[in-house]
Amino acid sequence: MTAAPSPSAPGHSGPQLPVPRQLVVLSGKGGTGKTSVVAALATLASNKVLADCDVDAPDLHLLLDPRRVQSEPFVSGKEARIVPERCSACGDCMDNCRFDAIGMTRLDSGRSVYVVDPVACEGCGMCARVCTSGAVELQDAERGEWFVSDTRHGPLVHARLNIGGENSGKLVTLVRNKAQELAQEINAGLVLVDGPPGIGCPVIASVTGADLVLAVTEPTVSGAHDLLRAADLVTGFGIPLAVCINKVDLNPDMAAIIRGVCAERDFPVVGELSYDTAVVRAQVEGKSIVEHGGGVADQIRDLWKTVESLLAKVEE
Repeated sequence: MTAAPSPSAPGHSGPQLPVPRQLVVLSGKGGTGKTSVVAALATLASNKVLADCDVDAPDLHLLLDPRRVQSEPFVSGKEARIVPERCSACGDCMDNCRFDAIGMTRLDSGRSVYVVDPVACEGCGMCARVCTSGAVELQDAERGEWFVSDTRHGPLVHARLNIGGENSGKLVTLVRNKAQELAQEINAGLVLVDGPPGIGCPVIASVTGADLVLAVTEPTVSGAHDLLRAADLVTGFGIPLAVCINKVDLNPDMAAIIRGVCAERDFPVVGELSYDTAVVRAQVEGKSIVEHGGGVADQIRDLWKTVESLLAKVEE
């Protein structure tokens, strides 16, 4: 496995620290229990840094009771602002805006000027280009925040997009990079990533550079379909994929189909988790199922042992 220079040493001199392994937990669709599995693995894994890369709808923090130690704005792209004192109300900006982000308003003085709706603005800069009075300013757009927090299971890097915020793939990359940097600083051996659902840009940003992807699916038609979409994405990047079938006993026939597909594609099924209402009770208490206890907790312990062995092989 490759090694990276010590953060405290310039160049390549000084002690060399191993690059932390990256385990990304994905689900082709929402609602499969991915975050519950991540929280349980966080309870079992040692010497790790956690990263919640589901920045559009983060919820790993709900089970970890984090205490924020760092908070930074996430700035991405530009957004336009019209300076009222310079606006001549010619209307060229509104006529040329393809996103209907500019409208007219009346000031207290009675003068009419144009204003930008920041939610609709795409930051393309066309309004600034056509404005002959120099009234349009392009400003850095603050799209959300990212955090570093302490939890009872180790450091957590997570984020939150503003309402209507975009460029979540860029924010995912930021979260992963910060988690990787933090892991190297504290000499942690693992970065455990709670990835977003689907196969879009945030998912691509989550799996880039991963050592192993664990896909959590459910025994439903949509679960099987979206598992294969996610599998095609992950294997397209040459990343090893393992599968966990959650709530496996709810539809044994569909679970058997998923096992067959995984066997055909050479995806190891590393865990099969029974439906257990104790998971919901654990969530209400703000705990992982391993901390709460229950029949499925032992199944997750077996899952983690298998995943650990796969990670060890990747490291070799």
